[in-house]
Amino acid sequence: MATPQDLTAADFRETIDENDIVLVDFWADWCGPCKMFAPIYEETAADFDDVVFGKVDTEEQQELAAAFQIRSIPTLMAFRDNVLVFNQAGVLPKESLVDLIEQIKALDMEDVHRQIAEQEQQAAKN
Repeated sequence: MATPQDLTAADFRETIDENDIVLVDFWADWCGPCKMFAPIYEETAADFDDVVFGKVDTEEQQELAAAFQIRSIPTLMAFRDNVLVFNQAGVLPKESLVDLIEQIKALDMEDVHRQIAEQEQQAAKN
């Protein structure tokens, strides 16, 4: 049974690099919607042993929050194979969070990496 783990600037990159799928909840203790989302996130984490669920306290990790341009909380980000594949502020109901995870698992990452390479080539030409 997985539980969300606190992430800091010191271990964030390593967590993303060393795991196939990582969800990150950017939150703060004073945030009402964050408190609403926390039990949904924890309950869902218990259902997915193959996904890392991380939490970033934006008050304690201000540099990390700034690096990811967090402007509203809670913000949920999802990484697959070291690629940011989802970034959205707001509370998700459990059904939507489970559906999101299933969609992330179903991604054709070869195609995603090909699209990224094409975008990088296009940007280099401009």
